[in-house]
Amino acid sequence: MSAAAARRTAVAAQGFGRRRPAVPTRRAVLDVLSRTQLLQLDSVSAVVRAHYAPIFARLGPYDRALLDAAAWSDSPRRPRALVEYWAHEAALIPVRDWPLLRWRMREYRNGRWSGMRAVVQRNPTLGKDILDVIAEVGPATAGEVERHLELDKPRPPGSWWNLSDTKMICEQLFAAGALSVATRVGFARHYDLAERVLPPEIAEREIPEDEAMRELVRRAAIAHGIGTEADLRDYYRLQRAQCAPAIMDLVDAGELEPVEVAGWDRPAYRHVEAVTPRRIEGAALLCPFDPLIFCRPRTERLFDFHYRIEIYTPQAKRVHGYYVFAFLLDGELVGRVDLRAERAHGRLTVPGAFAEPGRATAATAAALRESLREMADWLELDEVVVGERGDLAPLL
Repeated sequence: MSAAAARRTAVAAQGFGRRRPAVPTRRAVLDVLSRTQLLQLDSVSAVVRAHYAPIFARLGPYDRALLDAAAWSDSPRRPRALVEYWAHEAALIPVRDWPLLRWRMREYRNGRWSGMRAVVQRNPTLGKDILDVIAEVGPATAGEVERHLELDKPRPPGSWWNLSDTKMICEQLFAAGALSVATRVGFARHYDLAERVLPPEIAEREIPEDEAMRELVRRAAIAHGIGTEADLRDYYRLQRAQCAPAIMDLVDAGELEPVEVAGWDRPAYRHVEAVTPRRIEGAALLCPFDPLIFCRPRTERLFDFHYRIEIYTPQAKRVHGYYVFAFLLDGELVGRVDLRAERAHGRLTVPGAFAEPGRATAATAAALRESLREMADWLELDEVVVGERGDLAPLL
């Protein structure tokens, strides 16, 4: 397969190049999830929270309340469709996929990292106390749990990421699958017992680890269309020892097809139902955590597009900006824009706009201008204000 055909296969698998619905519905939002399989969560709100942006990139302007309701509300008439867990990173996944990650919950039973495990060790009974409080009072933030336990006290001095022991243990119980997230308010997690968030048949279901790995790799292959072993492994943060046997099983079953891609230095695997359109049309702004581009080595291999997030880079050393969206046009990444939503002033600011080599054209700028105006309207911002950095800025 040519590199261009592989790129079109990957872009199409992620749901681009399709006709947008006139008025996106809950079904349309969940249809995006049937292709991406997950939406990464991130706390940065420079423009819009990361989980909202991929839906906008594929559907255009939609009501974000549709995604909120699918993830963080539940009723007999309209059951919860999505749930939070550690997939690629913290992510929204279909409720049905929660048991596929039970092996990870066992790995995380004492916490995801050493600092969390140390908190568990020095607070051997706090986990039970937290579960007892939540069982009694219902969904609660870590701060509310602290107040019920009369542990409300100042946070230890230090960096912004310092967390209270109660918050740490809540996160450990979430990682272990004992707690889930019933809802979010102002992006704060309201924890509840997993068996009250999930349907009984999901909360109780056990899946053998080898079967779970095959299913996770299958979902990664659907989301990728075509990918290397490293690509498929990265999507759910699997280990090579877990991923490689699952790939071979799926090849033997006829669900994955080994493919050589011109210019790729390693074998690839194509999902047998993946399509390779002759061309892909349309424009989209991709946030740094969009599933099409969150694996940076794959992004560079597919698009010849070197992409790094610079939030944690000192301002003087940033190349493109603080929170940079990639610009997808007709199936190729043709530029990038540093964006900021200044809600108090009603404007979407573009401090910098940069084209890929050979793409600083009036046509690129016209498509980008339309996409920026569409995003501003979606975010209920009146103005788009373009700065001076980058070769696309004068054209905008």
